[in-house]
Amino acid sequence: MAQGKLKVKTKLPKDVKSNQKTTKKGSAITKRANHPVQSKKKAITEVRKLKQAVHKTVNKVVEDEIRSRAASSTNKSLSKAQQAVAEYHKNVAP
Repeated sequence: MAQGKLKVKTKLPKDVKSNQKTTKKGSAITKRANHPVQSKKKAITEVRKLKQAVHKTVNKVVEDEIRSRAASSTNKSLSKAQQAVAEYHKNVAP
C-alpha cells in the first residue's frame, strides 16, 4: 500500500515545448570548411602495414643467417654418433 501523496507531473508552458522541437543539435564532430577532420584509420593501417613488412624482412634475414651458421658449423660441435646420424640423413634424403 502506498504511503504518502502521488507525484504530480508538471507540465511545461506551450512556448517552451515548441522551442525545444525546433532547436537543432550540433554535429558531434565540428568540421571547418577549409580543413575538415581527417579519419585516422588510413594512417593507422599504413603504419601497421609498414611495421609488418619490416618485421617480416628482419625475421627472414635473421632466419637465413641462423641457417647459414648452423649449416657451416654442423660437423664442428657434433659428437661422432651425431655426425654419423647427420651424414645418414644427408644421404637418405637428398
